[in-house]
Amino acid sequence: MAQDYDSPRNKDEDEESLQELGKGSQNSSNEIDDDENAIAEDYELPGADLSNEDASVTVIPMQGDEFVCSQCFLVRHRSQLAYMDEDGQPVCKECAA
Repeated sequence: MAQDYDSPRNKDEDEESLQELGKGSQNSSNEIDDDENAIAEDYELPGADLSNEDASVTVIPMQGDEFVCSQCFLVRHRSQLAYMDEDGQPVCKECAA
């Protein structure tokens, strides 16, 4: 069936249809949230309790044969050096590829 998109619209019908759509989406989203919450409460990841663990990390300073790539900012071994850019900053092989 052809529809005349240039004809005037009835605002009452538009508002009613929008309200119906809003009610339907609220009901379905509440149902989904309830289902997800119920699943999440019952499911426990193995080894998820890390409350007794110490989160300290030993930081090793950059060595003399390492550089920081000017593109990805990762510390790389000098064997990974591809070239020095026009500013004299090192670029690793992965960023050069």
